[in-house]
Amino acid sequence: MENIDVTKYYDLAAELIMTYGPKLLGALAVLIVGLFIIKGLNKSFKNFLETRKIDPSLKPFFSSIVSALLKTLLAISVLSMLEIEMTSFIAILGAAGLAIGMALSGALQNFAGGVIILIFKPFKVGDFIEAQGYSGTVKGIQIFNTILTTPDNKTIIIPNGGLSTGSLTNYSTEPLRRVDWTFGVGYGDSTGKTKEVLQKLIDSNELILKDPAPFIAVSALADSSVNFTVRAWVKAPDYWTVFFDMNEKVYNTFNKEGLNIPFPQMDVHVHNK
Repeated sequence: MENIDVTKYYDLAAELIMTYGPKLLGALAVLIVGLFIIKGLNKSFKNFLETRKIDPSLKPFFSSIVSALLKTLLAISVLSMLEIEMTSFIAILGAAGLAIGMALSGALQNFAGGVIILIFKPFKVGDFIEAQGYSGTVKGIQIFNTILTTPDNKTIIIPNGGLSTGSLTNYSTEPLRRVDWTFGVGYGDSTGKTKEVLQKLIDSNELILKDPAPFIAVSALADSSVNFTVRAWVKAPDYWTVFFDMNEKVYNTFNKEGLNIPFPQMDVHVHNK
């Protein structure tokens, strides 16, 4: 059995410690101090965002981006102190990033969509929107998804990628909305009396605004009815209250005033041979 020259390994270990020990300790010190400084900078940046009129949904996003950027710079500095070849490291990191990007292309698209929504703000939390075949109240805007709550209390999660590039209707942007109705009366009923009755119903509803003025006109001579178009302006939150209330009042009042509301009828003639 051969004797192992332990002294040779001791000398090699001592040489490695003397060569890389100071660099390793220096890099470790820089890492600890750097993390401490980054923590302070992140806190200062968050306080800065609090003093600015920035949408609350943007603050966590900006803070996480700044924190990731500072930590990346710190990691590059520490690796440089250890004399690690950064060119090869960056090439490997780039190749890995490309592979991950291709695998997560959908997630990256949703991430980019979330950034666009948070920056340009086509809607905000609390708005009632219609997009991607769904409609509801915005309950949360996240980096990858937007969360809606439907009027019947269902939760809808929509990816931000399609939401940021597709068509979108925001019903909460403007303070006023126009309510449109179409009411039909039978041929032979007075158009003047119909307009008078509709005007009285509009005037009796306190939620309907006087300015802009309501609009009433004969819009069509249909197959079995004379159709009236009625348009009125209301505050956005009162839209559905006014819409349903007017429908009920028209039905009850037309009957009392002798105005006929036509409906489709079919005559069946039976011939006996």
